[in-house]
Order: sequence, then C-alpha cells, then structure tokens
Amino acid sequence: MQPIVVYDTNVLISGMIWGGVPYESIELAKTDRVVGITCPEILDEFEDKLTTKINIPPAQVSEIVTNLLGFLRTVRITNQLKDITADPDDDKIIECAIVAGATHIVTGDRKHLLPLQSYHGILIVRAADILAQFQ
Repeated sequence: MQPIVVYDTNVLISGMIWGGVPYESIELAKTDRVVGITCPEILDEFEDKLTTKINIPPAQVSEIVTNLLGFLRTVRITNQLKDITADPDDDKIIECAIVAGATHIVTGDRKHLLPLQSYHGILIVRAADILAQFQ
C-alpha cells in the first residue's frame, strides 16, 4: 500500500518557498512515491500566510497553489474535530488526515503536533523522517 501523507501548512510554506528537506518531502508526492493530500482549509491557511506574513504577491501565490493542486489530492473536511491540541489550527490537519485515511502527517510543529507522535494510527513525523523512510 502506498503511504498517504498530509503536509502541514508549515511544511508547505517552507518547502514551496525556501526548498530544502521540506521541499524534498513534498517532492515524494509529486513523483508518486507517496499520495499527497490536502484540503481547502489547509490551502486557505497556506495562501493567507504567504500573502500576509511573507508578502508574496497574490498572482504568485495562486501559481504556487495551482502547482500543488497538480499533484496533491484534495479531500473535504467538516471541521468537527476540535481540541486535539492547544492550537485550533492543527485540528484541520488531523481531520484532513483522518478523512483521507492518511498514514502520515508531515509537520515542523514541535510544540503541538510532533509531541503527539501519532493520532489514531497516523504517524506524525518531520519532513526529514518521511524523506528518510520513502526516498
């Protein structure tokens, strides 16, 4: 069975803007070594942070999102999963993974997500971990 991976917003931003290991982990989905998953809520947060915090022009943000949608599958979530971590923004990541039947969540969130290590059988790992496992 092919691994099914949800990328946290922080990994998408790091990978798509600065490259490095986060980008290489995203490349696993682009090259079909893993199935990459996202949802509209993750993409909305991604777009918002690119425009408001990193000041990337909207046209460039749209181009980056279009690129991601070329290889990430999108699922719909209901936003009913609440209070899994102290950060409500992380609930959508976990719910997306549950809905998609994900095997992994890839994140750089050392405060809220990585300490969980797993949630309902979904492994929560760093970009370097998924890269080492499936490269």
